[in-house]
Amino acid sequence: QVQLVESGGGLVQAGGSLRLSCVVSGGIFAVSDMGWYRQAPGKQREVVALITSGGSTNYADSVKGRFTISRDSAKNTLYLQMNRLKPEDTAVYYCKADYRAWVIRTYWGQGTQVTVSS
Repeated sequence: QVQLVESGGGLVQAGGSLRLSCVVSGGIFAVSDMGWYRQAPGKQREVVALITSGGSTNYADSVKGRFTISRDSAKNTLYLQMNRLKPEDTAVYYCKADYRAWVIRTYWGQGTQVTVSS
């Protein structure tokens, strides 16, 4: 059974840092493109950062230079290092796996809350 479990969220002051983790079970991690998304109250879910199974990365303009996405296949874990956090980064952060089988199957985690105080 595929599960994505995020952790690492919390309350931090503006300018601070957090590292989010997403542990993926079910044997799909190595062949999945992964991503972090976020959803603030009253807003649509948006992409934050993406990383392919081969390690290529892409970032939303709003987080470039501040956030770093990475993956550790030995631990089946996706990370998001968030530095110089801003109040506008406050949201629930979700990890997503696009598992490339015969068709692409998408899995989501339950989300972790990040709150940045000014």
